[in-house]
Amino acid sequence: MPRTGVGRPRRRPDAVIADKAYSSRAIRQTLRRRGIRAVIPERADQKTNRMRRGRAGGRPPAFDRDLYKARNVVERCFNRLKQFRAIATRFDKFADHYKAGIRLASLIL
Repeated sequence: MPRTGVGRPRRRPDAVIADKAYSSRAIRQTLRRRGIRAVIPERADQKTNRMRRGRAGGRPPAFDRDLYKARNVVERCFNRLKQFRAIATRFDKFADHYKAGIRLASLIL
């Protein structure tokens, strides 16, 4: 959501969408402390540990399936861009040249 008044633009995201590798208590607590919603599926080992503990294991973390589906679009875009060898291996020495290559590949796609 853009800032409505004067001042510095808003930099905090509404949500962080990540895969199961980022499912940890520390990451979830850090995001919660900053007021950012975590859309991260729970790993199977975490789920079994929570279920094994019964009521003491707590409730499962909130997970928005519809919002998580948007992550697939971003992953597919990265995969399409990585088909260009110069982008996948980053031949360019300067960041501006690399950025231009990404824009050119985006236009081709």
